[in-house]
Amino acid sequence: MSDVLVTLPAEMRGELKEPMGPIFTDAERLLAAAGDGPLVAVGDVVTYHLERAGVVPDVAVVDGLTEREEVEDDVAEGVARLGQSAREVRVENPAATVTREMVVALREAIADTVPTVIVVEGEEDLVTLPAIVAAPLGASVVYGQPGEGMVLAEVTADAKDRMHDLLGRMDGDAGALFEILDAT
Repeated sequence: MSDVLVTLPAEMRGELKEPMGPIFTDAERLLAAAGDGPLVAVGDVVTYHLERAGVVPDVAVVDGLTEREEVEDDVAEGVARLGQSAREVRVENPAATVTREMVVALREAIADTVPTVIVVEGEEDLVTLPAIVAAPLGASVVYGQPGEGMVLAEVTADAKDRMHDLLGRMDGDAGALFEILDAT
């Protein structure tokens, strides 16, 4: 079992329902709106749509699920194609948590010049938050908004502050998470 750093308390779930940026249903439009910095994709369907648009994200975090159901074969195949041109890292991360293993993998993947696919045993439902903290200013973090499309979260100082606040209010050891991400 991987070392859980933070867990989302039930009373905070509502705070994470609102999208952290504009929602796109077309990957090309999303990519046109994204900044020039690194691109981090969180979720299988998002990663699939970027791959179909001819883009290899700098970091892709996938768990083989969408809305807690197995992804369709074409999505799984698209993610697998991406994995052929990227380094693959496997981590454990249970639902509604962020583990030490995930944060270390995320930090290393963002720092690496080689595209990386982080394959999660468990769920990547909260990874957007530490991804925004870990990514450099000007980066883009893209994640899925169930039933609506892909959210483009630009990494700004304000976005980093907001994620720092959210993670800091979760149960567990947010200090250790920020220390790993050099974001204390």
